[in-house]
Amino acid sequence: MNLEWMGYLAATCTTLSFVPQAVKTIRTRDTSGISLWMYVVFTFGIACWFGYGLFLKSWPMIVSNAITFLLSSTILGLKLKHK
Repeated sequence: MNLEWMGYLAATCTTLSFVPQAVKTIRTRDTSGISLWMYVVFTFGIACWFGYGLFLKSWPMIVSNAITFLLSSTILGLKLKHK
């Protein structure tokens, strides 16, 4: 049984769950409630998951982590700019 659909479902859910926080942070530029080190580690972890997805040639991992990396690195950049 091919469970690749579960990978797509998981990737969609986890990526979409991150979007509201990213949109709110980008709109308000308020990063006061966000931990800098958490976002540093999180963004690095997402980059690692992206690389692992490339290694496995797993499109759900590649696409979802590319999108999440863009969102998290944007938030990280805002956090660094508005400390």
